[in-house]
Amino acid sequence: MTQLTFLQKCNTPLIQVVFLGIVCLCCPGMFNALSGLGAGGSMSSNVALTDAANGALYGCFAIVGFFAGTFTNTIGVKYTLTIGSIGYALYSAAFWVYDRKQVSGFVVAAGAILGCCAGVFWSAQGSIMMSYPEEKNKGKYVAIFWALFNFGGILGSIIALALNLENQAGGVSTGTYTAFVVIMLVGVVFSLVIASPSKVVRPNGTRVAVAEASHWTAELKGVLLVWKEWRMIYLIPAFLASNWFYSYQFRINAVYFDASARALNDTMYWGLQIVGSLMIGVLLDYQRMTRRGRGLLALAILFLVVMGVWAGGFVFQLTFDNDFNTPIGWKDPGFGGPFVLYMLYGFTDSLYQSYMYWLMGAMSNDPSLLARYAGFYKATQSAGAAISFGIDAVNIPLKWECLICWLLVFVSFPLIAVVAHNVSETNEVPAENQINDDEGFTRSSINSNEKAHIEQTLSA
Repeated sequence: MTQLTFLQKCNTPLIQVVFLGIVCLCCPGMFNALSGLGAGGSMSSNVALTDAANGALYGCFAIVGFFAGTFTNTIGVKYTLTIGSIGYALYSAAFWVYDRKQVSGFVVAAGAILGCCAGVFWSAQGSIMMSYPEEKNKGKYVAIFWALFNFGGILGSIIALALNLENQAGGVSTGTYTAFVVIMLVGVVFSLVIASPSKVVRPNGTRVAVAEASHWTAELKGVLLVWKEWRMIYLIPAFLASNWFYSYQFRINAVYFDASARALNDTMYWGLQIVGSLMIGVLLDYQRMTRRGRGLLALAILFLVVMGVWAGGFVFQLTFDNDFNTPIGWKDPGFGGPFVLYMLYGFTDSLYQSYMYWLMGAMSNDPSLLARYAGFYKATQSAGAAISFGIDAVNIPLKWECLICWLLVFVSFPLIAVVAHNVSETNEVPAENQINDDEGFTRSSINSNEKAHIEQTLSA
C-alpha cells in the first residue's frame, strides 16, 4: 500500500472527525454555553428579547434544514461548514453589541441568520460524521465527535464563571462575549482544514464513496424525495423528541435551583453527555455481534434507561409546581436527588442522539445522501424545539410539560425498532468490485442494493 504523506494522515477519518469536533466545540458548543447562561447571558429582564431571537433561530433552522442537503452537496462540506460557523460568531457578536449599545433588532436578526447558517452547518456535519468512518467505527466516531462538541459547553461555562466571579450584576461581563466571539472565530478558521470526501483515506486504504456531482435541481429533488424514504418517515417522532425536552429541562434548572447550583448542573449536564456518548458508541461498534443485533440491543438498553429516568423525573415533578419560589442550593439537604436526575437527563440525551446518528449512518455510506438525512433530522429536531419552547412560554403546568416529553420519547421507540430491525449488515462493496484510483488507493462505493435504492428514489 502507498506510504501516506503527512497531509494524507491528516485526511484520515479519525483526524477529520476530531477536526469536526473542534469546530463544533468552538461554535455550537460555545453557543450551548451561552444559552445555558440564561437570556443569552444578559440581564434577566431581557428574557423576552432572547425568546424572540430563539424563535427566529429555530424557525429559520427548521425551514432551511430541510433543503440544507442541496446546499451542502452543491458547494461541498468544507465551505458549508465555514459559512455555517460564521452565523454562530455573528450571534454572539450581536449580544456583545446589545451589551454596549442595546440594539435589540440586531439580536433578533442575528438569531434568524444563525438559524439559516445552522441549518446548512449541521447538514455538512452529519455528512462528515456518518460517511467518513469505516462501518465498524461509526459508533465510536460519533462518540468522539459528541464528546468534543459537548466539551464546548463545559469550556464555555468555565470561561463565563472565571470572568464573572466578582460580577454582581444580573448579566455577564462584556469580556465574556468577547471571549465567546474569539473562540467562535477560531472555529470558523479551523473549518477550513476539513477535507472533502474524495480526499479522505481510511486505514484500510479505501476512500469515501463519492457520488457524481448532480445539478442543483436534481439535488433539490433528492432532498424533497427524502419524504418518500419510509425509514426517515418512521424516525420523525424520534427526531421531534430529540430536542423537545430541552425547554422543560432548562426551565427546571432555572426554577428549582439557585444560581450556583444552576452553574454546577449545567457543567455536569454536558459532562454526562460525554460519558453517555462514549458508552453507547463502544456498544454500537461491538464486532462480535451483527450490526442489526447490536443496534437492537443498544435500543433495548436505551429504552430501559430513558424510561427509568423520565419516570423518576415525573415523580420528582409532582413535588413542586410552576410557582416554586424557594430555589435549592448545592449545600441544601434536598439538592442531591434532583442534581443526579438533572445529570441523567444529559446522559440520556447523549445516548438518544448518538443512537440516531449511528442509525442514519447504518442506512447509507453515501455522503450526499447522508447530508440530506442530516438536514432532515436537524430540521425536524428544530421544529420540535420551536414547538416545545412555545408550549413552555405559555406556562402550562410543569407536570403536563414533563408528561408530554416522556410520552413523545416513548412513542418514538417502536418506530425506531422497526428501522433498526431492517439495518443491513454492510453498505460496502465486496473487495473484488472495488476500484483502485491513480494514487494507489481503493475507491470504496456504495453497494448495489443501496445504489438501486437511491436510483429508485430519485427516479420516482
